[in-house]
Amino acid sequence: ISLGGVVTSNSLTVAGNELDENIIQYARENFNLLLGQKTAEEIKIKIATVTSDSDKQEASMRGRDLITGLPKEVIVSSLQIKEAIIRSVRQIVEAIRDTLEKTPPELVADIYEKGLLLSGGGAYLRGLDKLIAQETRVPVHLVDDPLTAVVRGTGIVLEDLENLKEVLLPSASEE
Repeated sequence: ISLGGVVTSNSLTVAGNELDENIIQYARENFNLLLGQKTAEEIKIKIATVTSDSDKQEASMRGRDLITGLPKEVIVSSLQIKEAIIRSVRQIVEAIRDTLEKTPPELVADIYEKGLLLSGGGAYLRGLDKLIAQETRVPVHLVDDPLTAVVRGTGIVLEDLENLKEVLLPSASEE
């Protein structure tokens, strides 16, 4: 967004739920363990990382053994969870790179100077800010209270819709 309008945009379907699904798939393929969505999300929040230099942490994954049908517990490391989610994380980073590549040069200079703002639950993923900064060569900053930033911003736009309608993206039917 610049000068009161959308300059370029990109949208993807990769989000926290897909990372949870990555963890569920990893548990199934590597441990014959069926995990629930909530368990996968808890593991993601507790130990997921996207860098190798993070402190190695461990967590217990509890689910159902796919062979015996009985309860089973496996201890996994943050590096194993990184292995599970890294493909989806790379999609996010690539989308950011693609968007920067489509951005007009004069705005890229501003972005390079001021950086990118990271919001949403993914902002809490250990090392994501560093990975994005490394891959884009642009500083990355977490917004205050990343989980509510989008809702708060939407509220601001709705309160002044007449003056801020230019910052809204068109719906799929309007394109």
